[in-house]
Amino acid sequence: MSGRHESGAQRADDTEVVPVPEALHPGRRRFARVDDGDAQVIALARTAEPVAPEPAEMPLLRQQREELRAHIVEGKLEAVRRQHSLGKLTARERLDLLLDEDSFVEVEPYRRHRASGPGLTGNRPYTDGVVAGSGTIDGRRVFVYAQDFTVFGGSLGEAHAKKIHKVLDLAVANGAPVIGLNDSGGARIQEGVLALDGYGGIFRRQVDASGVIPQISVILGPCAGGAAYSPALADFVFMVRDTARMYLTGPDVVESVTGRRVTHDELGGADVHGSMSGVATVVHDDEESCLADVRYLVSLLPSNYLDVPPGVAETGATDDYRPRLAEIVPVQHNQPYDMREVFTEVADDGEFFELHEGWARNVLCALARIDGRVVGFVGNQPAVFAGVLDGPASQKAARFVRFCDAFSIPLVSFVDVPGFLPGVEQERGGIIRQGAQLLHAYCEATVPRIQVIVRKAYGGAYIVMDSRSIGCDLSLAWPTNQIAVLGAEGAVNILHRRELAAADDPEALRAKLTDDYTREYLNPSYAAERGLVDDIIDPAETRAALARGLAMLADKRKPGPARKHGNQPI
Repeated sequence: MSGRHESGAQRADDTEVVPVPEALHPGRRRFARVDDGDAQVIALARTAEPVAPEPAEMPLLRQQREELRAHIVEGKLEAVRRQHSLGKLTARERLDLLLDEDSFVEVEPYRRHRASGPGLTGNRPYTDGVVAGSGTIDGRRVFVYAQDFTVFGGSLGEAHAKKIHKVLDLAVANGAPVIGLNDSGGARIQEGVLALDGYGGIFRRQVDASGVIPQISVILGPCAGGAAYSPALADFVFMVRDTARMYLTGPDVVESVTGRRVTHDELGGADVHGSMSGVATVVHDDEESCLADVRYLVSLLPSNYLDVPPGVAETGATDDYRPRLAEIVPVQHNQPYDMREVFTEVADDGEFFELHEGWARNVLCALARIDGRVVGFVGNQPAVFAGVLDGPASQKAARFVRFCDAFSIPLVSFVDVPGFLPGVEQERGGIIRQGAQLLHAYCEATVPRIQVIVRKAYGGAYIVMDSRSIGCDLSLAWPTNQIAVLGAEGAVNILHRRELAAADDPEALRAKLTDDYTREYLNPSYAAERGLVDDIIDPAETRAALARGLAMLADKRKPGPARKHGNQPI
């Protein structure tokens, strides 16, 4: 269709074409003429004094802002009372306990969802169920987000996720730890794929931040479905008994699929993850002690992978003599004792922070200080299964070793291990692969590494527990050390099987051969004479020897091989 419109605009194929006025042709800096009246108006406008706002306008705006902020912070009183009735604190109360007083800086408190659907249309509370921002712990910067169960059950939608994305991005950009306080019903169903996309954005950022900044997840309520992967990606997971629960599929789904009825706590309570699955690093009875422990943990961690762990004043450990160490450990190699007592004697002020205390208890992992320096302790635990290594123990120690290496925390390994746990279940369960994880972790670690052989160090377990052959920097041994492929009795039974079978008194012969093997191969100096042990030390001098060794290795620099990354036997 063509023709001329009354306005003079051309129409071609139902599209109007309006001519450009002469005064506005491209490339010309000209303005259309105005008549005298318009010119007078412009002139007056240019010379007129600016109009001041009404005196009451800014105070009114301030008052409105303060009222809105107070409304946001206060929340819905009925929902807050319900939260307290469940034995839980609110998101803001938790942040008050976690952070230094008056240090919290909130971001995006006015954020609201823009979705529609049942329960959402016309219901757009501020914060969208998560309080996010930054504060300090003992004066050191951290970034935090706390899911607010009083708003949509803490469920995650698009706006909720964007706030967490922002906190994670800011934490990485500023090189500061990030702490997530989880209390959420999971994905917001009404927002569908946008909620799932929000979780994906969180997971991707956590993986990008892994090994760059410390990540801590605190489970203070439900954490179900895909949300559970966020804590699993963190470096440390804290849980509170009775209120915290974490699982991929809830009790109703489990019952419908398997026919087995379980409670929330039986399926994913704090004790389940603290002692059986190993997902929870630390378990507490209440929120107050839990958040206090998070603060203590942060005091032991560097802010990022480029920083050194926070040190304190030297304690004179290089000259410290601890005679009780010789009393704690029995000379008899089949007598149990608690390796925690060794940790207590070696650490500054007898303090150490144990991780995964209830899971894989045959190996111990802890953070502590020696002469003011933060170190990571790994130790076999003779009080549990004689200290043997099995699959879970290997995985527990491997993850801890990798964390310490990522954040420049020196490693001290206390060895008293009779070997790997034998058995059909262990072999079928993948103990070869799991043991290789610990081996891989130690071999790739570039931080200062000191091994202390307390008593037994047999077979492949000796190699895996940071032996000289896989790269430890300093190997110290007590006079009670026994390094061998097998214990004396096991070796004699194999080496002298025919002689024992033919002997008139096999027990007497076995005792003699065992004694001979012990003197020849299991004497304290055998490994030292061959350069596999640097020094045989008095047990009472262990703390001093470690302090001197750590000082000697303080400036260690060992770049890794040129590659994208290794392929850990996960």
